[in-house]
This record gives sequence, C-alpha cells and structure tokens, in this order.
Amino acid sequence: MTDSIRKSLFDIQTSIESISIHLGDKKDFFQYKNNLTIRRAIERELEIIGEAINRILKEQPNIKIQNSRKIVDLRNFIIHGYDAIDDETIWGVVSKHIPKLEVEINKLLKRNED
Repeated sequence: MTDSIRKSLFDIQTSIESISIHLGDKKDFFQYKNNLTIRRAIERELEIIGEAINRILKEQPNIKIQNSRKIVDLRNFIIHGYDAIDDETIWGVVSKHIPKLEVEINKLLKRNED
C-alpha cells in the first residue's frame, strides 16, 4: 500500500470518527435534522470521505471498499447539489453505511500494519 493510499484511508477514518463526535451518543435523527451546524459538519465529513475514496480509486481501482463509486457520487451530489440535499438520505448513509465503511477501512489499515 502506498503512502498516499494510507493517508487517504486515515483521512476517511478521521472523518468517520468526527461524524460520531458530531452526532454524540444519542444519534438522534430529529436532533440532527434540527441542527444546521451538525448537518453541515456531517456533510463536510462525507465530502472528505468521498474525495479520499476518489483519490484511492485513481491509484488503486480494485481496492476492496464496497460502494466506493456511490460514495464518490454522494460527495459530488453534496457539493454540486447542495440545495437538494435530503436529510433523510444523509441520515440513512450515516446510520447504515458509515458503520460498514468504518469496518472496511479499519481492516484495510490493519492489514497494512501486519
């Protein structure tokens, strides 16, 4: 694994941790929906995750990250379609897909340590 891929994986890991911090222990949709600062912070973290995966895919297109193309597409939608972002969609990504991504990223980083 190259240093640039490792850095991007660490960036993803950091953004996932930040999402968890932004949401706190409750992970309550209504708190998320009613707090513009939290929504924007999480959207920013998703942008970082998408950009990091995009960089990884350019260097190693066959890396084992499920839905990597969809993650990059989400990043593009958040950036370019900012006025059409649906809170429920973002919440679904955060609550259902980010935990799975976290497991994958941690495995990739651990594999690199061995």
